[in-house]
Amino acid sequence: MALITSQPKNPLHHQFTTVRRAIPRVDRTVVGLKPLPHNARCLKVASNSNQLYLKTNPFAYLHKNKRTVPLISNAAASPEALGPEKGPLKYRRILLSDVVVKRERNVFFGRKWNSLDLGTAGVVLAMHVLSLFAPFQFNWGAFWVAMALYVVTGLFGITLSFHRNLSHRSFKLPKWLEYLFAYCGVLALQGNPIDWVSTHRYHHQFCDSERDPHSPTEGFWFSHMSWLFDSNSVIERVGEPSNVGDIEKQPFYRFLRRTYIVHPLALGALLYSLGGFPFLVWGMGVRTVWVYHITWLVNSACHVWGNQAWKTGDLSRNNWWVALLAFGEGWHNNHHAFEYSARHGLEWWQIDLTWYVVRILEAIGLAKDVKIPNEVQKRRMAIDSSGLATRNAISQEGLERSPIYQHKDFD
Repeated sequence: MALITSQPKNPLHHQFTTVRRAIPRVDRTVVGLKPLPHNARCLKVASNSNQLYLKTNPFAYLHKNKRTVPLISNAAASPEALGPEKGPLKYRRILLSDVVVKRERNVFFGRKWNSLDLGTAGVVLAMHVLSLFAPFQFNWGAFWVAMALYVVTGLFGITLSFHRNLSHRSFKLPKWLEYLFAYCGVLALQGNPIDWVSTHRYHHQFCDSERDPHSPTEGFWFSHMSWLFDSNSVIERVGEPSNVGDIEKQPFYRFLRRTYIVHPLALGALLYSLGGFPFLVWGMGVRTVWVYHITWLVNSACHVWGNQAWKTGDLSRNNWWVALLAFGEGWHNNHHAFEYSARHGLEWWQIDLTWYVVRILEAIGLAKDVKIPNEVQKRRMAIDSSGLATRNAISQEGLERSPIYQHKDFD
């Protein structure tokens, strides 16, 4: 899941962003800095980046195009500028799981919040507060509105459109239907399609490594939701979105990014006009929070609890109860084994409601080029470890794009 509120086109230039250029220009006088000594250390940084990647930052990486700049020595820099030293790492296991938290991350304290993070947290908090009125505003009409929107935004919008169609291009739809389903996803209040898809593709590219935007190796709650409130962390790990050219070039998706927040607000106004406060509480508050946590459980619970049927080289698990709640998304190890597959429930008993919808669309001629793994591919994934080595190499280097994310055939 991407950020709840859309990030600006260049987050590093946003006026409230705390990540700033930290390298002094040599042709200008900088007050408070001593002249650089002859034995100053050097550090390579990306030439097209506005951020200094320090060795102490475990999530930093270097691009191909690099230049060498002087780094101020300890004598020329104050301890405050260098920041507090981190203590020894403390490992712990997540409850009822063999997953070890290696890098506990607390995003709520000890850092500056930028306006994007505050907006994201404000929206999430507002929806949860609105949901508290549900017991006092119940009626069956409001309940069924919430259930209908759960299917429209959760199944059609998030799992079918944002995830399987846009993120992984598991099938093709007519443009009018692709855009309709994507608009349903916008009403889920989980961000615009461009940002959502970008974050999800980065998750697969760097899954459960130090560059994964949301891995339980940094804590269960970090992978579940708190990563959303630290946009700078995502930028530090993977940089600006550069893996969504196939959808970013389409005017419709750029329009949704510019006007994203308007559409859920319009839905809320419509619900209030139709059924008053009960419709607003159940159709916006309860339904949004329900779809939030179901989506987030795929990022957290499906990397912590369940079984692994395939050698994927990450923590992804098949989790039956998440699959029931999330329209088949809980068969997550299957998904990580065959990212391109429109079908996640690969066994006959693995219920996958999203796949059933895709099959219906295919049967009536609306879904084409539907991708599913064949038996040869399944056997290869089960017994061949060479794919695991390739996956790990890509995750470590991060300099190559997996063919699944190029989508040249969908231009």
